[in-house]
Amino acid sequence: MPHAIRPGDVLAGRYQLIDLLDESGGGLFYRAHDSSLDRSVAVHIIRADDERAGLLREAARTSARVVDRRLLRVLDVDETSAQTARDGSALCFVVNEWATGVSLDILLADEGPLSPRRAAWLIGEVAGTLEVAHAAGVSHGRLVPENVLIDRTGSVRVIGFAVDAALHGLPSGRVPDDVTGLAGLLYAALTARWPGVAPSVVKPAPHAHGRVLRPRQVRAGVPRVLDTLCDAVLNPDASGPGSHARGSFDLSTAGGIADALREFVGDPTGLADSEAAAVRRREAGQPMNRPSWTGTLPVVPIVATPAAVPQAVSEPVAEPEPAPHSEELEPEPEPEPEPPARQDQPTQAGIPIFDDDGDVSWVTKRAEKPPPPPPFDEIPDRPLFAPEPVDGSPARRARPSVAAAGPGPGGYWPWDSSTGTGAPITTTGSGIIEAVDEDDHLDERPGRSWLWLAALLAAFTLVLLAVAVAFNVGRGKTPLGGEPESERSTKPSPTRTAAAGLTAYTGITARDFDPQGEDLQEFPELAALAVDGDPETAWRTQTYLQQLGPAGLKTGVGLVLDLGADGEVGEVDLTLGGEPTGVSVYVTDVAPRGVRGLTPVATATVDGTTGELALDEPATGRYVTVWLTALPPVDGGFRSEVAEVAVLGTPAA
Repeated sequence: MPHAIRPGDVLAGRYQLIDLLDESGGGLFYRAHDSSLDRSVAVHIIRADDERAGLLREAARTSARVVDRRLLRVLDVDETSAQTARDGSALCFVVNEWATGVSLDILLADEGPLSPRRAAWLIGEVAGTLEVAHAAGVSHGRLVPENVLIDRTGSVRVIGFAVDAALHGLPSGRVPDDVTGLAGLLYAALTARWPGVAPSVVKPAPHAHGRVLRPRQVRAGVPRVLDTLCDAVLNPDASGPGSHARGSFDLSTAGGIADALREFVGDPTGLADSEAAAVRRREAGQPMNRPSWTGTLPVVPIVATPAAVPQAVSEPVAEPEPAPHSEELEPEPEPEPEPPARQDQPTQAGIPIFDDDGDVSWVTKRAEKPPPPPPFDEIPDRPLFAPEPVDGSPARRARPSVAAAGPGPGGYWPWDSSTGTGAPITTTGSGIIEAVDEDDHLDERPGRSWLWLAALLAAFTLVLLAVAVAFNVGRGKTPLGGEPESERSTKPSPTRTAAAGLTAYTGITARDFDPQGEDLQEFPELAALAVDGDPETAWRTQTYLQQLGPAGLKTGVGLVLDLGADGEVGEVDLTLGGEPTGVSVYVTDVAPRGVRGLTPVATATVDGTTGELALDEPATGRYVTVWLTALPPVDGGFRSEVAEVAVLGTPAA
């Protein structure tokens, strides 16, 4: 349905389309405003003559039967007349609740794998919703990380219940797929890898021998109870039905998975508040802290029921060897004693030990203190290398005192090692090396000639540097030989010369772009003034107490320019109402929902009221986003004005 409707159109006289969030498979997903109830809503739209329209209407009516606080409910389903769409076609649309937060796929991309307890709580909330839905005979049909949202209150919300599957042409009533999807979501939360069949932006999980690797094989430290749950559902064995005894769970149902995760998490008090605080930090541009996990985990016995999940290729099991035919059986060898638990020095306690089978244990402190070191050997009566006394007198001490270290026969030190006679050296020094008179041979000390040479080289280098600076200044250059600022600014750059042959786009429409704002807009009624050709009128931002950027409330705000059709963009000229202003330019084929993941085609800091942002290479697209990353200071804070925006390039023929 290419551009049958656009932002600003109104469906059923009340739903004004605000922002296009997704477009795939002929379907559109919009954020809209319900003028009757004055609230934001989500709208899925396809053509009324699409073969999925019937599935979409039935899915909307079916999901409306599920009542759960964690479900984004269906609010309305309707069809429009043929006059609503620009191409004259009738439309079928479904209206859902709107919630603001962070989806699981973005959370994993920013933070990586979650802590085990946090992951179990998040997916346990999704499992609780599916437990209620399955009891009402309704299935989600397409569980992927993109359909799990943590809103501003820290609550887990499930998106696209039955509707998302219908938009992808999938039939309803796929309860086993929901159970497998729950295990896939838990696997993704623990490893940041997606093992499911439905496509997701999360990186795929590794496989070996037709099976998904266990979470413990992908990430060390995953508790065995969660590892067993994922492996039992994603890689079912053909070992027969599982036990339903007390203390075990039926993993063939969403309720069984929900119970297992609840028992693992324990008391969930405070978890929702932690998620809400993390979402608020994210909206404020601060990093979301990664909660740590330490301590002993509860052991929860889990027995899988593989009959209810799709069978996978299982690894061959070795057949037991038959007993020998002789009447006298050989005695079994005695089992080798198990090695004691590894212990080490106290400074190494807490270091993980990774076993060959994937288990993780921890180095503990010594049970007993180590024995003290052995005592030092007795000091010998005579030093090892001392010469024999010539007079045959016995040694009186092993090492003389400071007083005895001088000349004379008071001990073994000093001795004349050149003769081997043991005669002491008659010096006034240390007894080993002859002392040097401070006044004699002063100029012959080692290193004096090198110091003089280094000083001469330094003086010669300074003279050469002074000559070079004087030469450059005499030629009208900078001291380092560069062009002065005044001359560099007057010389035409190659980029401006190439841009001289570009054509300015006409008929551009503009809308304000504030994806990080609470109401997602910032003076939308003034956006058209930035492209009206009158520099006396301008679109402006709000006045912020903090500068934009990672440390501010937002990373940026701006305008999205619609060229009307795809074309090449070579330069963007700006007329601003203050200085300095940080600007980045993005060129895309579809209207952006944010700048995360996009690469700017031009970035600059405009120091005046006008600026030309020339692209190094022409970019092709329909939408040009002017993203302000730093605002000029004004009274009371920071604010910018965009009086005019001109886009130069090669419009499509």
